[in-house]
Amino acid sequence: MLNRRQLIQRLSSVPIVGGLLSGVPVANAIGAPKKEAPKRDLFKELGVRTFINAAGTLTYMTGSLMHDEVLEAINFGAKEFCLLDELQDKVGEKIAQMVHSEAAVVTSGAFSGMTLGLAGILTGMDEKKVRALPHIEYTGMKSEVICQKGHDIVYNQALTNTGCKMVIVETADDVAKAVNERTALMHFLHINSDQGKIQHEEWVALGKKYNVPTSIDIAADVPPVSNLWRFNDMGFDFVVISGGKAIRGPQSAGLLMGKKSIIAAARLSMPPRGYNIGRGMKVNKEEILGMYVALERYINQDHDKEWKEWESKIALIENTVKSVPGVATEIHVPPLGNHTPTLHISWDLDKVKLTDKQLREGLRLANPSIELGGGPPNTVSVTVFMLKPGQEKIVAARLKEELSKGLS
Repeated sequence: MLNRRQLIQRLSSVPIVGGLLSGVPVANAIGAPKKEAPKRDLFKELGVRTFINAAGTLTYMTGSLMHDEVLEAINFGAKEFCLLDELQDKVGEKIAQMVHSEAAVVTSGAFSGMTLGLAGILTGMDEKKVRALPHIEYTGMKSEVICQKGHDIVYNQALTNTGCKMVIVETADDVAKAVNERTALMHFLHINSDQGKIQHEEWVALGKKYNVPTSIDIAADVPPVSNLWRFNDMGFDFVVISGGKAIRGPQSAGLLMGKKSIIAAARLSMPPRGYNIGRGMKVNKEEILGMYVALERYINQDHDKEWKEWESKIALIENTVKSVPGVATEIHVPPLGNHTPTLHISWDLDKVKLTDKQLREGLRLANPSIELGGGPPNTVSVTVFMLKPGQEKIVAARLKEELSKGLS
């Protein structure tokens, strides 16, 4: 874990004698008392509800919370100018080493990484083609992406944004029939790998057989931490992941990892260039630094210790709610994505006369407000990996209180 001194040494070449260190006067940097600016509760000021997040890293709930080291990196970056491409070059080299890829770049989320990765495959280093996207007809660019039926979800819009169309398959024989001179990419969705007949290794092998690049979307699929390099090692040509979930980087950031040629070409469709489909997918220097530090911290943290802490918090909540007559619990760990201990709480409606909607609203509208995950009727789910220290006790007590109100 980086302390402030290590962070400054790593990210800064600004000399102390220059008068500023990370935007802080030298006198303050060497220990003189510093006046704290008055803190504003902007959420309260704006009338925006905040809550205890027992639901998980959901985008509509603003993902995850960044660690202090990440915030320090972001604030540090806000104090100086640099060239965006140079920063992406240097950070990309470091990230590529961490995730076992030939190259990497910080993107504005996994979705943009999919668009940019495919754009790189379509255009190569031809700037005329870069300018043409998404109008690919009569350009000589390829125009089709092969995807398994069980992997064709709404987020594949990121691929069709390039002008390509999806070609849906189910079997290896279907792939053989679908591949043609227009095929640009074979795309795989890890979280739905159990809903397809072709698994990761065979998908990559088929891509190599037909000389078609392969990609994989692992947006919310760490932990385990090994997924950060597993699919690069497996041979996928590019891999995308969200930065603002378990890695706890900026919510608007992500990573595109893969072959050097693809990443280099993808960057022609990224800012600071302004003649491309990715101009609106801007990622700033603060987010790039924040993503770098968040990834480094995540890889180096004690994952076994963290898992045991999650299990302990889940056990506390489970034991508390089980004391309510008619309540049943089950702990489940999703095997593919959002891979953390998840507590499913259900109840006998003859004993606890309460709908899941009433329970969730009872927790949402109270103070402190608590958000849970959903499930089947008269069932809610709880995750703890986004809870602040001690909040598991609040969640346990409030769940018991609300469930007890429904006792007949």
